[in-house]
This record gives sequence, C-alpha cells and structure tokens, in this order.
Amino acid sequence: MVSHDRIDAQHRRGTGGMWGWFTTSLLGVLCLTLAPAAAAQGGAIWRCGNEYTNQPGPNPAARGCREVQGGNVTIVEGTRPGGGQSGDKPANAPVPARAVASGARAPSERVEPEQQRQRDAEARRILEQELRRAEERLQRARADYADGRPPPLATENADTAAYQARVQELRARVERAEADVAAIRREMGRLGGADGR
Repeated sequence: MVSHDRIDAQHRRGTGGMWGWFTTSLLGVLCLTLAPAAAAQGGAIWRCGNEYTNQPGPNPAARGCREVQGGNVTIVEGTRPGGGQSGDKPANAPVPARAVASGARAPSERVEPEQQRQRDAEARRILEQELRRAEERLQRARADYADGRPPPLATENADTAAYQARVQELRARVERAEADVAAIRREMGRLGGADGR
C-alpha cells in the first residue's frame, strides 16, 4: 500500500507521473493551436482601388478604402522597373519583342543562305498544302450554304427558327473558310515568290 505522504511529495516535486506528462502535453497543444489564430487577428486588410494594404493610413473610408472581410489575400512581389541596380540583365531575361519582331540576331545565330532557302521552300510547301485544304473546305461550305437557300432537312421547314439557325451557322462556316484562305494567301505573300493570288 502506498502512503498518501509519498504521493503528495511526488506531486510537490513535479514528478506526478502520467498526470504531469498529460498536463504538459495539453498546454503545449493549446499553445500551438491558439498562437496562429492570435497572430492572424493582428490587423485588418483594406482594399483601396486595386491595392491591398494592412496600413490604409488615416481615415481610409474617405479615400474609398474598404475592409476586406474573410478570404485570403496572396501577395506576389513584383520586379522593379529598369532591372536591378547594376543595370545588367540576367542570362535568362526575356528578349524584348522589338528584337524578335525585327529578326535581329546575334552574329553567332545567323543562318546560312542555303539553309534559309531550304526553310523557306519547306514553309512554302506546307502553306500550299494548307491552302489546298482550306480552298476545299471553302468549296464544301459554299455548296452546303447554297447562296443562303440550303434545302431544309427532314425535320425543318424553310420558315422555322431551326432552319434559320442552321442557315446562319452555314454562313458563318463560309465566312471562316474565306478568312482562312485569305490568311494563308497573305502568309504566302510574305514569303515572297509564292503564289499570293
């Protein structure tokens, strides 16, 4: 039998066995659970136009700011205009659109004239194939459209809404096919020496 004096002595020394461990664990879990919630309540997020801030300044309502209720706000750091302080661009910096559009290349990237002629010939061949296919699609679309008077289907009459909707769809298909043919011809004209018709 254990005397009560011994249990009281253990309790006073903090060696309470299972109860001491349980109490310590419970306090630790509560601290870990409540700390993030307390930190999250630190300040309100305000929306001032397209800007989100937690420091709206004095009288935010007069500036048109509104407090954001609920939801999460993700902050993405942007880059500073003008590059860095040294003005040097990193090796993986994107090439400006002007340089790509003008065809400017570094001397080491120049293409031999024969290789360029081969590339142009291959591009022309591909465009000619695409033009033939696009012209065939245009002919089929025009035949289906029948100058705006295609024969009604078995489930349609010439004056029903379904027939009119189908006629509009056929007309749109003709217009798309005509635009495709025109675009391919423009591209062939850019290559030079191609049949731009």
